[in-house]
Amino acid sequence: MKKPVDNNQSPNQIADLEDDLRPEYDEETLRGLIKGGRRGVYAERSAASTNLVKLDPDVAAVFATPEAVNAVLRALIQTMPKANRAEAAQ
Repeated sequence: MKKPVDNNQSPNQIADLEDDLRPEYDEETLRGLIKGGRRGVYAERSAASTNLVKLDPDVAAVFATPEAVNAVLRALIQTMPKANRAEAAQ
């Protein structure tokens, strides 16, 4: 089993961890892809199309799945007066 990576570990320490790369992956090609990568290239696009809401732990404990949260919120929206729905959508 692979040991968890600690973000405070040096690259040499991380390299010492058990290697679990599947044989079908070419390690050199993967290193080239990682080396040429740029961080945050799609961050703005992702943020514009994503609306995340962090639930408090006691609220999250009530729901088993994100779909359950959405179902309850949709039911709540149906109980709101239409004027409030328009304001909430803005």
